[in-house]
Amino acid sequence: MAEQTASASADIPAHGPARSAPEPDSAPAPASIHEHEPEHESEPDPEPKSDSAVVRDALGVGIAVGLSGFAFGVTSAGAGLTLLQTCALSLLVFTGASQFALVGALAAGGNPLTAAAGAFFLGVRNAFYGLRLSQLLRLPGPVRPFAAQWVIDETTAVALAQPTRRSARIGFGVTGLTLYVLWNLTTLAGALGAEALGDTDAWGLDAAGPAVFLALLAPMLRTATERAVAGIAVVLGLGFLPVLPAGVPVLVAALAAPAVLWLEGRGLGARRKGTDR
Repeated sequence: MAEQTASASADIPAHGPARSAPEPDSAPAPASIHEHEPEHESEPDPEPKSDSAVVRDALGVGIAVGLSGFAFGVTSAGAGLTLLQTCALSLLVFTGASQFALVGALAAGGNPLTAAAGAFFLGVRNAFYGLRLSQLLRLPGPVRPFAAQWVIDETTAVALAQPTRRSARIGFGVTGLTLYVLWNLTTLAGALGAEALGDTDAWGLDAAGPAVFLALLAPMLRTATERAVAGIAVVLGLGFLPVLPAGVPVLVAALAAPAVLWLEGRGLGARRKGTDR
């Protein structure tokens, strides 16, 4: 009996009412209000840009580049093209690099088909610009054929730099209109001026076209790959200039791009193999 009483007494703590747990020395800190917030907040919408600011920037680009049409007019007239042919190129082609390449090849005595081929390859880039701009601008169907005439380096750069579709449309339209009008007016002025001056070679104006082209191209060479392509293209073009017909060295220089990309691909593959080992 005593043993049972002792045993029962020993079981009381185990089967008796649960004692309250001792309170901790300090209450737990309240949950931070940031615990349930996402780690990365969504990026805010781009700040709108005033229409006047977009127009100002677009006018600056259009005027600065449009004035170089004078150099094209001089170069084209010096290459032997008539006033009508020179103005038609600016009105219908309206892509400065291709126009300079065409008249440059003709001035050097190249075959018209070869000169046109070189200009065509330079103008192909505008087709890729159009693919990107069609998604960005989403212009109505009836407007697109007219807008396609303005798809060039400058209008693409201005449009892509804008934060909203509205500002992109304004930038594209103002740049295209300003540049198209001014380019054609300065082309006419350059061609008329070249005819009045006579021999453009005597004045050194035959170098105006290449100089303007290089000035437009240089700021676009931002990466090592782009600079390598440009450097190799110059070496190929100048190297084959004495041995190939006029206009053909330009086509050979176009091989610089795939050559650099192939070399980069081989280098990347070699580095990957080294890492796997």
